[in-house]
Amino acid sequence: MKRLLYPLIASALITIAPFLITFENGQDIVRGLFGYSELALLLIFVWVRTSLDASTSLSMTKKVLRIVALVLIIAVMLVVAFMDLSNLLAIKGWDMEWRAVVPIATCGLAVAMMWKIPAFSFPTINLIMFVSLVFHLAAYNYYPAQPVAQFPVVEYLARTAPKSVERKVLPEEFKAKYEVVDTAIVTPGFLDTTRSNVLVLVESWGIPLDHQAFESELSLLRAANAPMKVGVHSRMYSRTRTAEREDLVYSLARDSVTRRRDTTFTPNVLSGLGYETYFFFAGDSTVQWRHKYIRNIGFENVHWGLDSDADAVRIMDSVLTAAAAGGDSAQGRKVFVAWTTSESKFPLKGEDPYRISMKDLEELYPAAIEKTLKRVADLARKHPDVRFIVQGDHEPILSPLPFQERFYKRWTPYVVLN
Repeated sequence: MKRLLYPLIASALITIAPFLITFENGQDIVRGLFGYSELALLLIFVWVRTSLDASTSLSMTKKVLRIVALVLIIAVMLVVAFMDLSNLLAIKGWDMEWRAVVPIATCGLAVAMMWKIPAFSFPTINLIMFVSLVFHLAAYNYYPAQPVAQFPVVEYLARTAPKSVERKVLPEEFKAKYEVVDTAIVTPGFLDTTRSNVLVLVESWGIPLDHQAFESELSLLRAANAPMKVGVHSRMYSRTRTAEREDLVYSLARDSVTRRRDTTFTPNVLSGLGYETYFFFAGDSTVQWRHKYIRNIGFENVHWGLDSDADAVRIMDSVLTAAAAGGDSAQGRKVFVAWTTSESKFPLKGEDPYRISMKDLEELYPAAIEKTLKRVADLARKHPDVRFIVQGDHEPILSPLPFQERFYKRWTPYVVLN
């Protein structure tokens, strides 16, 4: 019995002593009764020491190795004890100072307690540690206010590991500056049915954590010298195909009998109002399976397979010019144009996605976004009677992970011009 009781008492001593010297009235720190790592180290220490005592027939090399193993176990025990103390001091915001004596003293006492204790076999040690872990987890489900075991190494690693930047929640100062809409559907709210409208989905345009960079992007659109409204909205999914479909949803209804959902899309509604509808994409129709749904949601005139975004802008300009020449926009031709850009699509054109460096990305991605936004600003300046709704389809989700982490997750900007 004492073979198990003494290691438990010794590990409890190493665990509880730092808690007692940092205790303050009213504190709310949940603390285990014994240290899980310390218990394992003490049991292994006794096992190694016992094998050393019984090693009369062992060679000198093996004896030296076992002595070294004992020293290493004691050293690791000290490190774990210091981790445990530093975890408590970090909660308090205190310095180590004289308290550094406590782990040395408690580990020394624990080793002294173990010196004459008989050892368990190694398989039995494994069984003890497994049963104690299961008992801790089971008891924690019933009474979480008092855990059985303490895990200082896990706590230390969790405390000192680099913390990822919060990317899902926008800061309050950002919300105060821009309109924040927690919905994926933006376009129907800004349509002006008295004139032509253009929806631009900018590929991989997200909101950078660097708010100054976001302001620089917006300044490109302000160059249009047009009335401008800026906001951000959430995306349910980080996919271009989903952005194209969900942002063009006009209304959703569910049959009360069959429970089937019926979706009405904006292009279909505008077609019923006499609009000519156009879709532009400088890429193949099979990309994102556009050939299966673009016409179904109401686009009568589809332009894809274009060589570049410049070609899309050129044709779009001629469509808007022809519509404006048709007479008063309230009575003559009105068009609804949707354009999904491709300039900033990942992998960036001409770049190997597996070899591109962060330095190159920091230059190429902003340049691609700048080129696209300048094209939009030029169009808006040239056609002041047309409403432009510009938004990102998703953050750069297909870029390398370190680059993705520079953007808010599932949040994209929208800008309304004219």
